[in-house]
Amino acid sequence: MTGRPAHHDLLIGAVATPSLSGEEAAVAEFLRGWMADHGFAAHLDEVGNAVGVRGDGPLTVVLLGHMDTVPGEIPVRVDDRGVLHGRGSVDAKGSLCTFAAAVAALPPEALASARFVVIGATEEEAPSSRGARHALTAYAPDAVFIGEPSGWDALTLGYKGRLVARVRIEKDNFHTAGEGSSAADDLTEGWFRVRAWAAGVGGPESGIFARVQATLQDLGSSVDGLRQRAWATIGLRLPPELSPDEAGEAIRAAFADLGAEVTLLGHEHAVRHPRDNALTRALRVAIRAQGGTPTFKVKTGTSDMNVVAPHWPVPTAAYGPGDSALDHTPEERLSLDEYDRAVAVLTDALTRLAGTLPARALSAQPSPPTDPS
Repeated sequence: MTGRPAHHDLLIGAVATPSLSGEEAAVAEFLRGWMADHGFAAHLDEVGNAVGVRGDGPLTVVLLGHMDTVPGEIPVRVDDRGVLHGRGSVDAKGSLCTFAAAVAALPPEALASARFVVIGATEEEAPSSRGARHALTAYAPDAVFIGEPSGWDALTLGYKGRLVARVRIEKDNFHTAGEGSSAADDLTEGWFRVRAWAAGVGGPESGIFARVQATLQDLGSSVDGLRQRAWATIGLRLPPELSPDEAGEAIRAAFADLGAEVTLLGHEHAVRHPRDNALTRALRVAIRAQGGTPTFKVKTGTSDMNVVAPHWPVPTAAYGPGDSALDHTPEERLSLDEYDRAVAVLTDALTRLAGTLPARALSAQPSPPTDPS
């Protein structure tokens, strides 16, 4: 016994258990055990996801979070202000633990109306999104919550798309006093073309969600006396109007006359859900009940929402405590007070959602609005 609330032990224990992408077994077992001890039918599935199910009603609500983290060890501690420091506290064990704690707290009437499936997914931080892709074939939900930090009083409706390009140029070496361009010169020329193309999509007056963001993630060159080599990894964040295939064509065109080898990966379409349906209404009412003013967000990153949206065309929102500006940073931390409020909001929202509409009516979505803000 620690003297802390059970859901605090859940979060602190999860954050204290390292879980790099592809190395989630220990935290998966920890989460499975906690859920089994708190009224869930819990198991580890074929790809290592931690899955907990409560309720037996006709409505299926999937709460899909992820338990893997990016590298970077941050000593786990709760400071004197009640703030938990540690890798994954915000991105996104805080959200996943909010899901498990809220479903554990649901009243009998909610459990009689719906089946709640909490999934701690593997490899969200990797291009594979292995856990979410497996879940696609295992469940047919009527509503979906994605576990990502929105802040306790906000919900996220959309994420930009993604494409990663690995570019390599190799050519015969020559004396630098001679004429011609080096492999590094050619790679740089191609990058300038990509950057110019990206700047022309959406226009400078468009908001960032409508523009292409292009970033050099890796860059290098070498010469062994016989051959020159240059390489780069280019990351693109894509607006809803531009598909990964279209962006890939632009990348290939930029390097077409430079003798480059271009490999494209990490294809994810942008996604943007409607702001008004039974799920978002339940969240908004619950946030107000806790004294907050609900706000809607769209994010420039990607999440498992991008993976599941084409296959699960049902009301969907991302929700979870924490400031996403702290994702992947050395300062990642989460206030336990905010975590408590998020658990209270989600417990209320799920109870309201379960009693609102039958499954078939819930799945009918209105057309997306023109302004999601």
